[in-house]
Amino acid sequence: MTLRHLTSVADLSPGDIEEIFSMTRELKFCYARGIRDNSLEGKTLVMIFEKSSLRTRVSFEVAMRQLGGYALYLTRQDINLGRRESVKDVAMTLSRYADAIALRTFAHEVVVEMAKNSSIPVINALSDYLHPCQALTDLYTVLEKLGALKGLKLSFVGDGNNVARSLALLCAKLGVIFQIASPKNYQFSKDFKKEVRAMAKGDTLLVSDNPREVVKGADVIYTDTWISMGQEVEAEKRRKDFQGYQVDSSLVAMAKKGVLVMHCLPAHRGEEITSEVLDGPNSIIYDQAENRLHVQKAILKFLIPPKGV
Repeated sequence: MTLRHLTSVADLSPGDIEEIFSMTRELKFCYARGIRDNSLEGKTLVMIFEKSSLRTRVSFEVAMRQLGGYALYLTRQDINLGRRESVKDVAMTLSRYADAIALRTFAHEVVVEMAKNSSIPVINALSDYLHPCQALTDLYTVLEKLGALKGLKLSFVGDGNNVARSLALLCAKLGVIFQIASPKNYQFSKDFKKEVRAMAKGDTLLVSDNPREVVKGADVIYTDTWISMGQEVEAEKRRKDFQGYQVDSSLVAMAKKGVLVMHCLPAHRGEEITSEVLDGPNSIIYDQAENRLHVQKAILKFLIPPKGV
């Protein structure tokens, strides 16, 4: 079996994504009916988390346990990656011990370096640049709710961050129109916009600084925190810069009737989104959170060779 990594959704073909979504649907169906899947029995996932986590850590650990495998959690203090020991040496050592690595880190280059030197699958469980597992979960959740993806309009309001980039790339691959409203200094770079447009069939990307323009006719409104981990020193400046970018009931009213409202969590209620919207009838945030488990089970099955291979 050919070694595969998931550092970015760009690593996946549309066929790969369809396979992951199909596996997700089956795994979720079986889980709801108490049907066990032990396809990763005897397999070990090493999770290196330089950033703290709730959903990512729990969903990966539970995913491995439900598939019959084992997950080992290592913090920044356990390894001091790149300082106490080089990324290359860690990757090559863990390749002798485990069956896959999930890495949650700061610099995306660390994920790339880990994958370059690993002979087992490396999964980007978040970097400052990309968050592919979240994007796959989000688009799967939209598919589950609306029945199709092609031609839908997903409108992102807020920072052009790791989640937004991964969503833009995945939307380009799946024919979803991705529109994002961010303040001028928080928008996608020219190089990234070029990458997204090269990946899409037709121009499915709109970048604006006007939230009201972006949400008109939207099937999905998505937002994320204005202050990500590692940006705490910029908190006050960011709060000022993002004034006018809150997802509230008046903004939601400008989208399609029945628009889905998404947030990858954790949310700062009263900042990027109001509690009224977050807890309202359009919100599907907890369905997103639940699906992290099922999508990541599918990613693990997709990447880790079965027994005997």
